[in-house]
Amino acid sequence: MPQPTTAIAGATGDLGARITRALVARGASVRALVRHDAGPEVLQQVRDLGAEPAVADVSDVSSMAEACRGADCVVSALNGLRDVIVDRQSVLLDAAVAAGVPRFIPSDYSADFTTTPPGDNRNLDLRREFMGRADRAPIRVTSILNGAFMDMLGAEMPIIQPRIKRVLFWEDKDQLLDFTTKDDVAAFTAAAALDPTTPRALRISGDTLSVRDLAGTLTRTTGDRYRPLRVGSVTSLSLLIGAIRTVAPAHGEVFPAWQGMQYTRDMFSGRVQLGSLDNDRYPELTFTTVDDKFTRRELESAAR
Repeated sequence: MPQPTTAIAGATGDLGARITRALVARGASVRALVRHDAGPEVLQQVRDLGAEPAVADVSDVSSMAEACRGADCVVSALNGLRDVIVDRQSVLLDAAVAAGVPRFIPSDYSADFTTTPPGDNRNLDLRREFMGRADRAPIRVTSILNGAFMDMLGAEMPIIQPRIKRVLFWEDKDQLLDFTTKDDVAAFTAAAALDPTTPRALRISGDTLSVRDLAGTLTRTTGDRYRPLRVGSVTSLSLLIGAIRTVAPAHGEVFPAWQGMQYTRDMFSGRVQLGSLDNDRYPELTFTTVDDKFTRRELESAAR
């Protein structure tokens, strides 16, 4: 029986490389879609991941369609702003349709962006805009929604403050938050890519816990006493985001400080919580919890 073929865009990125390795581990034949101007080091990087490079013009539907032809699923792990998430992914989507690929997994990998008001979160707005485009295409689309990356707890999402042994929160320390490691997202995405029966959206969370829970977990895993610390309301955080955007708009940056604050605000508002989860869809997969993730050494390293 021939191996299923998955074409992946963004294979050399952080999450894309993890997805590629997870697909290879599952026995898939992986075709990495590579820009036509990529150097030999990129091609070698793809081969080192266990994939075969397929060189194409990422701005040309016909060229991309040829690279996608024969694949059972196209997976996007692209990362960027409108020119990537909307424009480049639209070319990839049209190419998958033109090549007759039956399934497409877009680069969502986020909290539930279907519940945020337009204009409140730039990066989630782009994903929702592309979702509208994807839902009009004659192809089966599956979004993977995973909350926040657990790997970002630390310097990139600094709600944990090891120096003062506090966990910061806005509004309510009992608001539940969803976190999933990048490796777990990659493993689940690989399983979904090889599953022809996936629904429109799949929701996963390696750990769903409140700041009160998180402080208790850190106290247990590090041996230091952590306590919740309220630093404001969701409304005050929104006002701060608006002020920072005015002073430092950072139009070309994918993750400026205010973007991370938008994500934090939406999590503490409760509106992006995932709710019913699909963690059990692939019983062979296990998920990393915050308990598993953080020892004292790992926490201090993440905060630097």
